[in-house]
Amino acid sequence: MSVSPVYEKEIVAIILYTSCFFMVVAVFLVAFFYFSRKKIIQKELEKRDLEIQYQKEQLHAVIFTQEEERKRIAQDLHDDISSKLNIVSLNSYLLSSPNLTEDETKEITENIINLTAKALENSRKIAHNLLPPVFEKFGLNAGVEELCEEFESSKSVKVNYENEIDFDEQDINRHLHVFRVLQELMNNSLRHGKASEIWISFKKENQINSCNYRDNGVGFDNQKAENQKGMGMKNIDSRISFLDGTIKINTEIGRGIAVIFTF
Repeated sequence: MSVSPVYEKEIVAIILYTSCFFMVVAVFLVAFFYFSRKKIIQKELEKRDLEIQYQKEQLHAVIFTQEEERKRIAQDLHDDISSKLNIVSLNSYLLSSPNLTEDETKEITENIINLTAKALENSRKIAHNLLPPVFEKFGLNAGVEELCEEFESSKSVKVNYENEIDFDEQDINRHLHVFRVLQELMNNSLRHGKASEIWISFKKENQINSCNYRDNGVGFDNQKAENQKGMGMKNIDSRISFLDGTIKINTEIGRGIAVIFTF
């Protein structure tokens, strides 16, 4: 039985249209996967660029903090130590002057002794600020306790401290950044916030260490750029960044400050 020419043409047309359809679908799928893959690669590159940028900013922040601390130490050495030693040197030179009376010699000698004692005391304070001996020997908890006692000894502020974390002694390098953050916050509360009471507490939730800090000071306008980017806040931000932590600050004028940071 022979197939009619018309029927043969219909079969050929169907095959042709079907082939064209599958070719179009194939081209569409190839193009779809190509552009999808290209978009994924682009997203991955963008993510990698952001990570590199974040690492650069983190490194820059840490270097910036270190440089500022070096400047502060150099300024302390210049103002407190060098100036006193210069006066000691001048007084020592005066002792070699002829015709000094006994009273003059006694007065100059007392000046030298007093200035030397003050220079020694200031050098101890500078060394203590660099790395408190209690912190180095007994860890973060003991270091913060001593810090609170030092602030309370000024009789101008009361500090309430609670700790629920058993700190690992192996993390002392990381804990030093936590200590410095608290030091900066407490200095700000006393100098700028005029606070009379400070509350500090360490807690661990879901394996994440956190510190709650607040005071009853004058607070500040957190929306102003100069308050967010001041030297103290830059130091704090760089340390929190180094710890891969987060920080949240709530404050209003006349209502103190509340800070929560993780580490």
